[in-house]
Amino acid sequence: MIEVQHLSKHYGDKKAVNDISFRAEDGEILGFLGPNGAGKSTTMNILTGYISSTSGKALIDGVDILEEPLKAKSKIGYLPELPPLYLDMTVKEYLNFVYDLKKCKLPRNSHLKDICSLVKIEHVYNRIIKNLSKGYKQRVGLAQALVGNPNVLILDEPTVGLDPKQIIEIRTLIKKLGRNHTVILSSHILSEVQAVCDKIIVINEGKIVADDTEDNLSRKLSSDHKLTVRIEGDRDKALKLIKDIKDVVSTDIGPGKEENITEFRIEAKEGKDIRRELFISCAEAGFIILEMRSSELSLEDIFLRLTMGDGLHDNDGGED
Repeated sequence: MIEVQHLSKHYGDKKAVNDISFRAEDGEILGFLGPNGAGKSTTMNILTGYISSTSGKALIDGVDILEEPLKAKSKIGYLPELPPLYLDMTVKEYLNFVYDLKKCKLPRNSHLKDICSLVKIEHVYNRIIKNLSKGYKQRVGLAQALVGNPNVLILDEPTVGLDPKQIIEIRTLIKKLGRNHTVILSSHILSEVQAVCDKIIVINEGKIVADDTEDNLSRKLSSDHKLTVRIEGDRDKALKLIKDIKDVVSTDIGPGKEENITEFRIEAKEGKDIRRELFISCAEAGFIILEMRSSELSLEDIFLRLTMGDGLHDNDGGED
């Protein structure tokens, strides 16, 4: 578990991080988002013990990174944006070097073998790192972060520069790692955060402006609660059926494009999800739903609203 309590970092008059607090629970993958200069990198550098905070606490499994740095760092596996690889070493030499550096007490051979199997680098174990593709170098970087089996993994842009196939493979691996580790994933790729993270934190101008799941953020930031549905069948009967659903506030008919198919724009009461009832009612009446989509915000929309000054102002500087 990671717990940040009222953390601040000042450089002279500039407040790079300004009184932020958040938690990442055991077995949770936390997405950490923010525009350039927002304080994201500073926060991650504090969490890994690379720099100290001006005030506040960063606890790794209950250990203060500032007061007991060696103990706290022993619980962290860190993959920076540029993996700290020694290119003239073989993968085997490098991982054994990291094992010694971390003073790992686990059985050397079996532990390194398990890590290589997990990140799928067994067949390049005896190859020189500089001769590996970028994707495999990234995997070796993940392997070094896993040496010692730390409880916490901090991954900074883990898929930058990879091709689509490699990106999918690394994302799948991160999701797998999230079953047994607390993971903080920093990324500029919003689809990546959306694909693997359980919860999202957005930091802007040194303050936390959101700390929640993507679905909850979308609902909080959406100005309406509309559903667009394309239904095949008699328009008037379908319209009556929709209006009879208890939590429907209003229904508009969209422009007609296909014969016997109508687009309905339905507004429901705030906080009410009518999709299941609508589906069941249509099925019982013999109508076919060809499309159903919500007007809730995408992660990109959420990010832009929160970092362009039109977000959850009551969240500034703290947790939800």
